[in-house]
Amino acid sequence: MPAPAAPIISSVQKLVLYETRARYFLVGSNHAETKYRVLKIDRTEPRDLVIIDDKHVYTQQELRELLGRLDLGNRTKMGQKGSSGLSRAVSAFGIVGFVRFLEGYYIVLITKRRKMADIGGHAIYKIEDTNMIYIPNDSVRVTHPDEARYLRIFQNVDLSSNFYFSYSYDLSHSLQYNLTVLRMPSEILKSETTQTRQESFDIFEDEGLMAQGGSGIFGICSEPYTKYVWNADLMGVIKNTVHHNWLLYIIHGFCGQSKLLIYGRPVYVTLIARRSSKFAGTRFLKRGANSEGDVANEVETEQILYDASVMSFTAGSYSSYVQVRGSVPLYWSQDISTMMPKPPITLDQADPFAHIAALHFDQMLQRFGSPIIILNLVKEREKRKHERILSEELVAAVTYLNQFLPPEHAIIYIPWDMAKYTKSKSYNVLDRLNVIAESVVKKTGFFVNRPDSYCSILRPDEKWKELGGSVVSTSRLQTGVLRTNCVDCLDRTNTAQFMVGKCALAYQLYSLGLIDKPNLQFDTDAVRLFEELYEDHGDTLSLQYGGSQLVHRVKTYRKIAPWTQHSKDIMQTLSRYYSNAFSDADRQDSINLFLGVFQPAEGKPHLWELPTDFYLHHKNTMRLAQTRRSYTYWWTPGVIDHLPMPYDEVSSPENRKKLRVKRFHRYEEEIDIHNEFFRPYELSSFDDTFCLAMTSSARDFMPKNVGIDPSPFTVRKPDETGKSVLGNKSNREEAVLQRKTAASAPPPPSEEAVSSSSEDDSGTDREDEGSVSQRSTPVKMSDAGDNAKMMENVAQPLKDVYGINLSDVPSEDDHSIYARFVQLGQRHHKQDRGSQQLGPRYSDGVKKLTHISTFSQDNIYEAQPPKVDRKSIEIFHAHIQASRGIMQPLGKEDVLIYREYIRNRYM
Repeated sequence: MPAPAAPIISSVQKLVLYETRARYFLVGSNHAETKYRVLKIDRTEPRDLVIIDDKHVYTQQELRELLGRLDLGNRTKMGQKGSSGLSRAVSAFGIVGFVRFLEGYYIVLITKRRKMADIGGHAIYKIEDTNMIYIPNDSVRVTHPDEARYLRIFQNVDLSSNFYFSYSYDLSHSLQYNLTVLRMPSEILKSETTQTRQESFDIFEDEGLMAQGGSGIFGICSEPYTKYVWNADLMGVIKNTVHHNWLLYIIHGFCGQSKLLIYGRPVYVTLIARRSSKFAGTRFLKRGANSEGDVANEVETEQILYDASVMSFTAGSYSSYVQVRGSVPLYWSQDISTMMPKPPITLDQADPFAHIAALHFDQMLQRFGSPIIILNLVKEREKRKHERILSEELVAAVTYLNQFLPPEHAIIYIPWDMAKYTKSKSYNVLDRLNVIAESVVKKTGFFVNRPDSYCSILRPDEKWKELGGSVVSTSRLQTGVLRTNCVDCLDRTNTAQFMVGKCALAYQLYSLGLIDKPNLQFDTDAVRLFEELYEDHGDTLSLQYGGSQLVHRVKTYRKIAPWTQHSKDIMQTLSRYYSNAFSDADRQDSINLFLGVFQPAEGKPHLWELPTDFYLHHKNTMRLAQTRRSYTYWWTPGVIDHLPMPYDEVSSPENRKKLRVKRFHRYEEEIDIHNEFFRPYELSSFDDTFCLAMTSSARDFMPKNVGIDPSPFTVRKPDETGKSVLGNKSNREEAVLQRKTAASAPPPPSEEAVSSSSEDDSGTDREDEGSVSQRSTPVKMSDAGDNAKMMENVAQPLKDVYGINLSDVPSEDDHSIYARFVQLGQRHHKQDRGSQQLGPRYSDGVKKLTHISTFSQDNIYEAQPPKVDRKSIEIFHAHIQASRGIMQPLGKEDVLIYREYIRNRYM
């Protein structure tokens, strides 16, 4: 059996920066603080960065001895000025990178983080705060008058705003890629012969362990996809000189996670958006594409769904779906010098052979495979040509490129004027988008890491038969991707992506066996949870690119948005216009400096002196091309051979070179995700765990009364605001709702008796039903009729609130259970009090509890563990084995019972 594989967990998660006059010592450790690494940073060089990585892995005792020697060796003599010994400068959680302007280098450290999501036990963190420290000592510092201005521009990029990282999960790649990579070592071992195997094992770091075989596990760490890494330039100066555990890659965009409770079964819904670092910038300053095929506002959005009851990439159930947004891949721009709300669109260069579009779609074929589906939401009918210029040019480019692709892998172009449909009263925008979404998901498929369920074979769904993608023996793979765009790729694009994501979510839930049909309806808890995630996602991306939140939301296109939403839309429009007119230029300079697009140097013009940054983003225009790409064979060699599979996920020699594989023993810390997630070595509070703090469908979306259907797929009637009548997130609204529920119940007779005396009380007291009942006087019941009438009035609100009816006389068993409960409660104060008050009738059969200690304040009792039969123990052991991926074979009787159940239920 091939050895399993697991992601390598970085052993540098906690950092402490120590300082002497001549050096900085950066000490990094894993979270358990059992392994330590040390970086030595020289402070005597005014401009150069000199870093020495001590390759040794220290224990805690060895590190103490090392720091003690450093402290003793750096103490100054008596009477000399300056600091003595080794001082602690700052604590951190990771290195963002190193940057230099016109003086020496700075180090940027992550000093505060917050957990945002969890994918199979792999934590994803958001940067909350950073610290930027100047490395050279003041005694050797060579000052420059413009250094402070560059520093201020660099710090305008707020690293505490939507930057994310992980110590064990590669955020720059999709879940499909990350789980596909985990199968590569096993495929190599299984498929290749011994002779070729030795040639291909140059990716393995430890051939000794590899040769031993046995119970080892492959630890895998892949090279990040630099397009979505925002600190690649900051890490470039140390990438080849330090151990890879020091390298922490961050992405920019959005990350959100919510819990979908399906009858108590936790299913985590995660949304991750990766913003491209190529041709990045603000709304009007970055349009179209650059000379390398990178487009503005390119964002890859991935929705991940997995069953959180099993935390393992090998034994758990995971599913994902990826879609992309980005500007129209042409040379175009808008002139903002006229200060108009909608500046005119101009095509900057003629591109008759669609060279730029070819570069862009070549990248997409490599990463996603085929088919590439373009959903173009740009206006088609206009009184004056504005957006239609882009549509006409894009159609010509796609038509030209499709001439040379095989017909089965051609680029699919779907034009749809969404603005026109929105203004029409006879058309429903979301119904049309739902039809498009169904056709798209059927063509691309989606990723799920397990084979189809047996129930899908017994009672197949019609939609399921038409589903595309690639089906292998152990999983389904998404092949191809939907690329959505309007002019800005903000409001219309976000709604279209939500509808496609909602359709894909239904298929994902169906594939995991959580719903019986791949269909989800609006006004259900599941869709409202998903809609809130997508709106947060859209607001975040819109703020980053356009300077304001979304103007038009899903509720706007459903035409159920309240009137107050219109005033908010006007304010967002004004905010976006102000940001584009006055602050976007400064933000663009900050992004150019942060990403290394512009690098300050002596003798070069300063960043603020450049009339345009066109030549910074179009570097190919500054030099003659050495090799000209073919006008007909416009794709990278080898891409077409593997379609519809993406070339990046194929087990080829080029892709294997991007992996670092090392053989570990089974319980080593670098691959032990159980200890990394649960952290048994530290004291933690259960109430503070991330799984309780995240948004939950049962707590935040489901109505609060018990009598309703608790399923998150039940349609609930919306009110005028578009929310459920009973399901509100605000605590204040919940309190008002509870008061209204209590007020709607019929008043008890005691309230009628005191109504005349309580008229002078405050309104607050009259609203509180509990206060009325407490201050009311008991009423004598003269006959059985009054008693029955009172019980009817009391039982009715109990039925409304609790969903149960109280019987007249409790049963004998209920009396006995209640007596035991009372006696146990009274034993808390006095052991024999309960038996004396209740009498011998109820004291028989009560479990005798024995004090463990003779101390009077000790309330802990000794209890005998319950006896468990052998069959229950076997079931429990089988459950534990299933969590480790070892499934028990189904018996013949189990299969017959299941088939009989399916036949009676569905056939």
